[in-house]
Amino acid sequence: MRCPFCGNDDTQVKDSRPTEDNSAIRRRRFCPNCGARFTTFERIQLRELTVVKKNGLKVPFDRDKLARSIMIATRKRPIDPERIERLINGIVRRLESSGESEIKSDTIGELVMDGLAALDKVAYVRFASVYRNFREAKDFEEFIGSLGGPGSNDD
Repeated sequence: MRCPFCGNDDTQVKDSRPTEDNSAIRRRRFCPNCGARFTTFERIQLRELTVVKKNGLKVPFDRDKLARSIMIATRKRPIDPERIERLINGIVRRLESSGESEIKSDTIGELVMDGLAALDKVAYVRFASVYRNFREAKDFEEFIGSLGGPGSNDD
């Protein structure tokens, strides 16, 4: 593993342990060249996934991009970080076990929407506003009205 500080190719593993949900191995590393310490995470990858964007462009699946979009939607919400990590891991597992190597971006978006709807309604609406490209307050009103519950037009 290359040192992110000095670029040295020969770093040493000082400690390895599984993450709390056993979805990855956390490794503490040390660079003998510059003395820096850093952490890496090793995850199982069942298959190489390619995301097919709406415009037809194909890009490699990026778990970190998925995690960033979910973290933005859940920012400042009272959600246990473990639950967010389980959501991300669950989505990745479903994609990898789907049997398909090319996944439409819409499929990923719908999986995120389903997961956030069960996790936190505010995060769900935040993500939906970007994913569905809300342009006006009316778009929010219609979407929130479709959720049902207090304040909806179903009363």
